Amino acid sequence: MKLIARTHPSPRLFLLILLSLAACGGLPRPFEGNPGANALRLAAPPPARLAVPPPSAGVLPDAQATLFAAALADALAAQDVPAVAEPAREGDWRLAIATEPRGGMVVPLYTIEDPAGTEQGSTEGLPIASASWTEAAPATLKQAAADAAPRLAALLTSIEAARHESNPSSLANHLTRLAFRGVTGAPGDGNQSLARQMRSELAKLGEVVQDTDAGADFVLAGAVTTTPTANGQMRVEIQWIVDDASGAERGKVVQLNEIPGGTLDHYWGDVAVVVAHEAAGGVRDVILNQTGAKR
Repeated sequence: MKLIARTHPSPRLFLLILLSLAACGGLPRPFEGNPGANALRLAAPPPARLAVPPPSAGVLPDAQATLFAAALADALAAQDVPAVAEPAREGDWRLAIATEPRGGMVVPLYTIEDPAGTEQGSTEGLPIASASWTEAAPATLKQAAADAAPRLAALLTSIEAARHESNPSSLANHLTRLAFRGVTGAPGDGNQSLARQMRSELAKLGEVVQDTDAGADFVLAGAVTTTPTANGQMRVEIQWIVDDASGAERGKVVQLNEIPGGTLDHYWGDVAVVVAHEAAGGVRDVILNQTGAKR
């Protein structure tokens, strides 16, 4: 059922309209119960960049080593780890790859090094038959990468948590401040309504929200994109992007929904309340895990 507000109803009246239409079964409940497809996965961002150089010739021949590094980087990216299949640059973390023979099997060994080259943690992959490893078929290497990626992502999370806990100057040990740059791209009064409700919801969660970047630990910006779709529907995508003080992206909460076209052309009302309530938790998760704070 299509709802287009011609005048600005009171909040109570707007809520009653929503409830009565919901009883008819025709009103979409955009974004309710949906903090965004990435919100949970973004709870544990790893170091800024993880370089995955090809392992040495003693591990795999050059061509297969390059393929394995690329497969690992792709599998790690699927775990929300910003990995690249290339030699480490200054400031990069690095994944070192080795192998160990064990009773007719080959066990991949993975070591994570910080930008100074200091070992921070290691893990093993599942054993692979020696003949299969020697053959190094693409399917074998991709399967080994897919097996290793979740282990490595968990290891990175553990390393980051330990580093935050041991660093007295880390964000885990002082109140964080969030600069909110507002919302852009929304139809109707969406920019203002979403920004107002997001400030309110973040404050309820204990965040210190400010309007300027000065002294902020993180910066939040909202962006709305609307696209007409079939049968008079409209696709609405809302992105809440969290950057650190240097401008590097640290997480993103994405909300997607389809609603009747024109529904939000004028007033967002309680829709903004629901959107902000659901998204604020995802934003909070990104900040909590960047700071290493306890839940």
